[in-house]
Amino acid sequence: MKIALMDSGIGLLAAAAVVRRLRPDADLVLSSAPDTMPWGPHTPEEITERALAVARAAAELRPDALIVACNTASVHALAALRAELEPRIPVIGTVPAIKPAAASGGPVAIWATPATTGSPYQRGLIREFGDGVEVTEVPCPGLADAIEHGDEPAIELAIAAAAERTPQDVRGVVLGCTHYELVTERVRAAVRQPGLAAPALYGSASAVAAQALRRTGLEAAPDAAPTGGVTVLLNGRTAALPGTALGYPEGLLLQAVTPAH
Repeated sequence: MKIALMDSGIGLLAAAAVVRRLRPDADLVLSSAPDTMPWGPHTPEEITERALAVARAAAELRPDALIVACNTASVHALAALRAELEPRIPVIGTVPAIKPAAASGGPVAIWATPATTGSPYQRGLIREFGDGVEVTEVPCPGLADAIEHGDEPAIELAIAAAAERTPQDVRGVVLGCTHYELVTERVRAAVRQPGLAAPALYGSASAVAAQALRRTGLEAAPDAAPTGGVTVLLNGRTAALPGTALGYPEGLLLQAVTPAH
């Protein structure tokens, strides 16, 4: 089995690590275009063009499924990706985990990029899945870029600023950008209030990984032999994992895997 994941940058690491743990025998293809990120400030047409280029590079390696491990690409390019690749390659998009967060009873905060915060797309998800709970949209300017570049001071500043905009009584925080799942524990520490239980954090990596297995007709097998390899495509060319990826546990996990052939 071969599962491909695509993103503008290293935001795909979280979902890739989950797939790796669920199926250590699966080959992974990690396709990104760090030279073109961030995608958020661009027009939907530009985002679609860039997403298609990244997806086509992955598709050349004939994966059994493609995870669009990027919220921005899922918003603007998912229909185009599915039109081009399905049914040959099932395409799994990423949706912020608003529904399970709202099920906790709220209040809930959604951390997202400035481009996504307040967007018709996100507001529609809140209406559809918010289940009437109080939801606060929290823009996180600069956080995804800081994570991408491993800029620790910028990460801390961006998390602290977002935490200040997060109501103190929230019971759940939705991580509405795949990059944010690489700093989950730092987010948890920033939003925790003294004397109170830490709010639950809701990412999408586990859900999209499970959906990819379902679409390929396979069950999770975490005890399978770790025979799966990893192929990294940067701007369509085979490469090593970016150095900044190795600053996160997910990147180190994937680096330890032998290359795919």
